[in-house]
Amino acid sequence: MELSVKLEVFEGPLDLLLHLLEKNKVNIYDIPIVEITDQYLEYIRGMQQEDLNVMSEFMVMASTLLDIKARWLLPKEETEEEEEEDPRAELVERLLQYKMYKYMSLELKDREFDAAKQMYKDPTIPEAVRAYEQPVDLDALTAGLDLDILHEIFESVLKRQENKLDPIRSTYGKIEKEEVTVEEKMTYMEDYLKKHRRFSFRSLLMKQRSKVEVVVTFLAILEYMKMGRIRVGQDHVFGEIEIEVTEA
Repeated sequence: MELSVKLEVFEGPLDLLLHLLEKNKVNIYDIPIVEITDQYLEYIRGMQQEDLNVMSEFMVMASTLLDIKARWLLPKEETEEEEEEDPRAELVERLLQYKMYKYMSLELKDREFDAAKQMYKDPTIPEAVRAYEQPVDLDALTAGLDLDILHEIFESVLKRQENKLDPIRSTYGKIEKEEVTVEEKMTYMEDYLKKHRRFSFRSLLMKQRSKVEVVVTFLAILEYMKMGRIRVGQDHVFGEIEIEVTEA
């Protein structure tokens, strides 16, 4: 009759080490490395693991334990003045970190289990109840208020709005797009000179719609004078300024 032994399944080599420490009831900061190493090797000899990736992790930890065991058993030199570092220190640090994360995962698992027990019910509030709004009692809302208090509140609101204004930027003018360019007004004057061989400067300006157009028209007149296409004259002081076309 064969004796079948069922080995416990561990998530990794650190999980196995924690199990051995708890089983032997030893302090994690003072690991009996010789006994723990022997028990660890005994366990992996009985493993029947087909996954080489998982098995390799246990074998790497076994070699680490053997290295620590060898350094632990070697005699220490008496001439060394500095205190030699404990070869178990790095392993203890890894075990502490793994133990912390393991307990955190168990805590999250318990919370997930408790949350799965909670049931939620979809709201079944009637539409008339959902659309109901409690009426506002204006008398109760304005109780204790008079015109003087309301005026003070209004003044304080205006004061806050004034404080929000930038004292410098608020004085800037508004930049607007130019209504007409000199080139456009030159084209306009080209057609105008073909229809009017002689006209007054005042009558030309009266046809403009804004101050910008007046200024641009004046610039166009100066440009035509510079080209010699028009002649500008005035019969007497403060008289009408007459413009005459000088070419066909």
